[in-house]
Amino acid sequence: MLGLWSVVAAAPAAAQSAAYPVKPVRLLVGQAPGGATDVIARLVNTKLAESMGQTFIVENRTGAAGSIAAALVSKSAPDGYNLLLVSSSYAINPSLYTDLPFDPVKDLAPVSLIAEAPFLLLVHPSTPARNVKELIALAKARPGVLNYGSGGNGSSGHLAGELFTYLANVKMVHIPYKGAGPALVDVIAGQVHLTFGSVLSSLGHVKNGRLRALGVTSATRSSGAPELPTIAEAGLPGYQTTTWYGLLAPANMPPDIVQRLSDEMRKAVNAADVRNRILTDGAEPRGSTPKEFQAHLVAEMKRAAMIIKRAGIKP
Repeated sequence: MLGLWSVVAAAPAAAQSAAYPVKPVRLLVGQAPGGATDVIARLVNTKLAESMGQTFIVENRTGAAGSIAAALVSKSAPDGYNLLLVSSSYAINPSLYTDLPFDPVKDLAPVSLIAEAPFLLLVHPSTPARNVKELIALAKARPGVLNYGSGGNGSSGHLAGELFTYLANVKMVHIPYKGAGPALVDVIAGQVHLTFGSVLSSLGHVKNGRLRALGVTSATRSSGAPELPTIAEAGLPGYQTTTWYGLLAPANMPPDIVQRLSDEMRKAVNAADVRNRILTDGAEPRGSTPKEFQAHLVAEMKRAAMIIKRAGIKP
């Protein structure tokens, strides 16, 4: 009898999974409207709604470095109606904050890596370094003299700089700003020597001569700036870092819903208009499987933990 009751109890849940989604789906974003994470969310949100025949609502729940939105989704029912779109800060925060209101490993499950975006290594034109090797030589000749700006302590740009100084065995001074935009402005003004900026926000300044780009931080060249070498090929082997965006769901969600969302996300990312917009913004479309995104998350968390511990970064 117990086996029969188990089958009977499972039948409604299986039917509900097969019919998913039967009501609007909330897509929570822990960053403010208009930022890169929000833009990605609204791009794929429209395609998911079209493909799955149900309303997808982007909801911005800002605060605590994205942890408020993550905690809300982690505590919601694992039925696919509350999802979380995150950026690379999701992998950084566990090593930066000791009091997160959720467990980033156990409470949320990977669905799909949506897109990755490299940084450009940017210097002011007055800086006497025209390539990565010359920048490293300059930093070694003037230890502690060169400085680089970032969007704040523990930001992706900060970690990109710390990884550079470690692999190059040089000493540079980190200058944190309240956002990557102000840091970029001060490099353009010549107040700061260099920064790691997004392709979208900085490539125009490179083309008009206000900034000099020495390379991209990704493992392969960027389709947004194919003429630029990777930092690894330009003189710093092993260097690689990106900012990225992905979809997470509450843990213990039915595997068929996870797979459905992953498949639909891949379709959304590869739709011509979405793909072209992502490429135009300097990112690379991905649309991974849950397993692939899981491996990416594990690697990113380990890498962030290593950099933060070695550099002694505090929030």
